[in-house]
Amino acid sequence: MKRVWISGYRSYELGIFNDKDPKLAVIKYLLKRELKIAIEDGLSWVITGPQMGIEQWSLECAVELKKDYPELQIAMMMPFANFGSQWNENNRMKLNDLIAKVDFVGKVSEEEYQSPQQLKNFQSFMLNHTDGAILIYDDEHEGKSKFDLEAIRKFQERADYSLRLIDFYELQDAAEEYAEINN
Repeated sequence: MKRVWISGYRSYELGIFNDKDPKLAVIKYLLKRELKIAIEDGLSWVITGPQMGIEQWSLECAVELKKDYPELQIAMMMPFANFGSQWNENNRMKLNDLIAKVDFVGKVSEEEYQSPQQLKNFQSFMLNHTDGAILIYDDEHEGKSKFDLEAIRKFQERADYSLRLIDFYELQDAAEEYAEINN
């Protein structure tokens, strides 16, 4: 897999409202571990969206890993123009900071948000421009990423597309591993 789409829960769906939340340390530990494995298997591009939560955290992890893997390329794709403009100042600043650190930023739609079709077009773009996905999502705990999972599974019916699905059980295992390493 050369190009991976990383997505999953939004921060509020996980009850994470600041960067000091211990759950975030576990998620970033897991994301870095997954990215290192993928890089060692030939990954060259991390491509994701700008959503607060797994998407932004995966970009932060990829930026950190770039120090050890300078060949890694990082792209943030916006589903539509002016994404995040309605966010509070702190969240807009975090988004702008990430935009400054990634290698490529693009928009699937040049128009501002008009309809859910733009989000479907974003999914289609991501599926057609990546070789696989890492999705932190658990079918037992619904969230907005269920739509990404449904799109991926439907895409897999007609294309060779890998999916690394990480559920809450695996997150719990990562939490235990992280605790062992950091104690």
